[in-house]
Amino acid sequence: MPRWGMAVDLEKCTGCQTCSVACKVENALGPNTDRVVVVEKETGEYPNVRRIHIPKRCMNCADPKCIDVCPSGATRQRDDGIVIVERDTCIGCRYCAVACPYNARVFHAIEQSYHSSPSKWETRRYKEHTVGVVGKCDFCKSRIDEGLRNGLQPGVDPDATPMCVISCIGSALYFGDLDDPATEVAQVIESRGGVQFLPEMQTDPSIYYLPRRP
Repeated sequence: MPRWGMAVDLEKCTGCQTCSVACKVENALGPNTDRVVVVEKETGEYPNVRRIHIPKRCMNCADPKCIDVCPSGATRQRDDGIVIVERDTCIGCRYCAVACPYNARVFHAIEQSYHSSPSKWETRRYKEHTVGVVGKCDFCKSRIDEGLRNGLQPGVDPDATPMCVISCIGSALYFGDLDDPATEVAQVIESRGGVQFLPEMQTDPSIYYLPRRP
């Protein structure tokens, strides 16, 4: 069984926000809901200042603390490592949001629309999100599952790969099986010394960040 994961190249990311927009379109997210957030950070002192852009999303941890605190069992982990939320079971308590060290949960508090009169697309797709429940990045699991059923390889074939990855104009995102050393994502993490956020939390995130080279 693969363990799906991602690598983010901080050297290539330009902060264009394409991943954020692609995620919103693919998952029909309203104007106040973002599953992918690009954080800007400056390092150094004038005039030697560098700006870095850090795309953040749910880390789909191997040892997710959000599961431990979920009283309804709505948050669970699939065999391939992806952490999902069952919207029909979620009671909206948001314990998971408190437990998440990466601030990666979003709460769908109210109906949202970009237009005063929702478009046909909004009317149809927004029904996928139940008011009063929590959502998160799940690596576009529907794309992965459908691709695998059609004999495609996630991280290689676009139709089986998360939308943010195939939309990135800087080719800064890699996706695939972390446990397979032959995959590009595993190789780039090894060669570039990929690091995880907050390793001291002992969650073993499935997203690695590739640091800028000198």
